Order: sequence, then structure tokens, then C-alpha cells
Amino acid sequence: MPPFKLDQLILGFDRALRVVSGQARASRANPALDADNDQLSDQEKQHSAGLMRVNHVGEVCAQALYDAQGMFSASEEVKRQFAHSGIEEEDHLAWTHQRLQELGSRPSLLNPLWYAGAFACGVVAARCGDQASLGFVVETERQVEAHLESHLEQLPANDARSRAIVDKMRADEIAHGAAASALGAASLPPPVQAVMQAMAKVMTATAYYV
Repeated sequence: MPPFKLDQLILGFDRALRVVSGQARASRANPALDADNDQLSDQEKQHSAGLMRVNHVGEVCAQALYDAQGMFSASEEVKRQFAHSGIEEEDHLAWTHQRLQELGSRPSLLNPLWYAGAFACGVVAARCGDQASLGFVVETERQVEAHLESHLEQLPANDARSRAIVDKMRADEIAHGAAASALGAASLPPPVQAVMQAMAKVMTATAYYV
């Protein structure tokens, strides 16, 4: 395991503050810009906002996971992949935050807790070695892909802006999983996968409302 450096801690703390305070910056154009901004009923807005809040929490967790896993990785190649994926995940974070604002809603009030929990999971994964850490990414992205596909089914049919964001996020998550697999990811044991699914269900059920 590489030695931990003070400058990494400072940079990591700065990123954490930006993530939980809603200061994420996108490096790519929001895919919703070209989508129609159809009128939604109050009920449709509330439902879309709940789903996008869940997606925003997922991106808060992704920032924490990639920061922790990259920080404690032994391989420079793996570090670079985590950094690249983290930039794209920050795009997702900014896009979902913007969409929540458009819907007249807010991010989860529990974002600091979500970030801290995900960072701890990332540290544990990284300390199991790069292959296990990459395997954690593959399984996470597999579950996230399924989760986003379900949101495409659940979002109001006329909410084209939210749909455009979720669809692009889904494509990026597939690419992140494929990149981790190509770097030699190890398969996670079924019990670990089941625990990850259970934790994700708790997060999504809570974040929809809070």
C-alpha cells in the first residue's frame, strides 16, 4: 500500500467540501440542453425530483468511492483510471444538481453522511488490492446501470430533460465498468454483491424523500 501524504488529505478534504456543498463543476455540456423542457404537473415534478435526488446521491457516493480508491491504489495506471472516471462522475453530479434546481427541489440533506460512508467503503476496497478494488467498481457500475435503467422506466414520459441526463449517465457508467474490467478486475464473491445491493436499496429508498 503506497504511503499516505498530507497533500492528498488536503486535496481530498477540498473535494469533499465541494461535493457536499453543491459546488461540482461539469467538464462537458449538460445533455439536457438540447432536450425539450415540457411542462410537468406538480406530481410529475415531485416524482422526477425524487428520482434525480437519488441519482445525485449516487454521484456523491461515486466521488467519494473514486477519491478513496484512487488515493490508496498501488498502481499509477489504476490511479489514472479512477481520476478519469471521477471527472465524468463529477459531470453527472453537476448535471443532476442543475436538474434538481430546475425542478424546484434540493439535494439530499444526508449528503455528508453518504459521502463519508462511501469514502470508507472505497478505502476498504482499495486496501484489498487493486484487482479487488477494480472488481468493486465493476459490480458497482453493474448495479448502477440497472438502477438507471429502472429510472428511465419510472420517469414521466414527457420529462425529456431528466431522461437525457440519466441516459448519458448510464452510458458513462457502462464505460467505467468496462475500463475497470480491462485493467484486471477480480470478481467479487456473491455475498459481497448481495451486501452492496442491500446497502444501495437503503440509500435509494431514503434519498428519494430526504
